[in-house]
Amino acid sequence: MEAVARLRDVPTSPRKMRLIADLIRGQRVSRALGLLKYQPQAGAAVLQKVLLSAVANWQQKNGDERIEDADLYVKTIFVDGGPMLKRLRPAPQGRGHRIRKRSNHITIVIDSAAQPVLGQAEVETPENEN
Repeated sequence: MEAVARLRDVPTSPRKMRLIADLIRGQRVSRALGLLKYQPQAGAAVLQKVLLSAVANWQQKNGDERIEDADLYVKTIFVDGGPMLKRLRPAPQGRGHRIRKRSNHITIVIDSAAQPVLGQAEVETPENEN
């Protein structure tokens, strides 16, 4: 059972955030949290919070399962571009240079690597019998 966490309008450029997101794609949640904790980039702390939110969402969906037994991993992570604030900075000879303050949207999907136990009804279903 997968869980999703989204964070919108993060005031960091998507390119910088994707560099950090690439580090944790496909990793176990415990390893990903360890990697993000010691990254010097400012976006790592934001990604760590979103990942913890995804774990809390998974725990909310699966209240009867333990996190340690579930063996959670980062199934999908992507960073999309958000709205851009456009500003003007004074330039020589009366001109103005455009400054684009970028933002992004982060989406993390985590899933359990443990295989669910099949029910008895699913195992005994007959195949195409002629």
